[in-house]
Amino acid sequence: MSGRFHPHLKFVRAGALLMMMAAGLAGCASPDHRAPVEDRSGKVRNLPEPQLPGAARPPAASAASAAAAVAGPAPAPAPLPPGSENAGKPGHYTVKRGDTLYAIGLETGQGYRDIARWNGLENPNLIEVGQVLRVVPPEAAAAVARPVASAGRVETRPLPAAPGLAPTTLPAPAAAPSAAGSALPAPVAGAAARPTTEGEDGIVWSWPAAGPVATPFEENRTKGLAIGGRAGDPVLAAADGRVVYAGSGLRGYGNLVIVKHNNLFLSAYAHNQTLLVKEDQLVRRGQRIAEMGNSDAERVQLHFEIRRQGKPVDPARLLPPR
Repeated sequence: MSGRFHPHLKFVRAGALLMMMAAGLAGCASPDHRAPVEDRSGKVRNLPEPQLPGAARPPAASAASAAAAVAGPAPAPAPLPPGSENAGKPGHYTVKRGDTLYAIGLETGQGYRDIARWNGLENPNLIEVGQVLRVVPPEAAAAVARPVASAGRVETRPLPAAPGLAPTTLPAPAAAPSAAGSALPAPVAGAAARPTTEGEDGIVWSWPAAGPVATPFEENRTKGLAIGGRAGDPVLAAADGRVVYAGSGLRGYGNLVIVKHNNLFLSAYAHNQTLLVKEDQLVRRGQRIAEMGNSDAERVQLHFEIRRQGKPVDPARLLPPR
């Protein structure tokens, strides 16, 4: 029997071989021994390392952080327009689309050159939407909501006389110097004979043209009076003041003159064919400042406005009756 091959041993050896193969396959399938995986491209990649039982997995990146990583750092915010810190404060104006410094001056009752100087603007044509401009003198910014009333007339009264001395009176105040430091020019001949009236704040007003009123005042429509006449008729300053604008830069006004009378009032003279004054020139009531025309208008006329702190008022309430 020892020299012969027993059939039973054949089955035993076969079983042992099968057990060894099963153990080998089980070792290959063990989670602790992952074999390289070959994809179809021929490149070899390794599967992620297994996690030990009880070990915490690292938190997954949020969608926001992933998007931020892809997009890169956020761009810096756009700079705010100049003067934005003063938006809404008294004595300041926020530039809107379509604004010009000339129009802002008319709307606020100031000369555009003054506004440019108060805001350090070298070029009055360079302003941007949202920019906040100072539209009152820096020294008057705190009092813009409560304008200072002009001083009334000074009344002279006798001082109490000392024993043995004759009564004396206070000296009359000296005339205030003009804005340009020079005397005002004399009005044209015959202007003093025109009807005049003393209005608010002591301003003496007279009619700027001799023609009839063609269109009365409507605040939300005309903003002033339309006075008829012929081309070349004289246009006169309605009160003493300083020319703060002379040009054609305001749409709808044609050749325009604006005269500033004091801190409250200015007057505007539009649609002229010829301007006879220049900016910063001092003018007297009744002085000829332009010739009537139809620039930017359908007919020859003088469009005349009076504005109080930039707001149009009815000139007929300040001008004398004819």
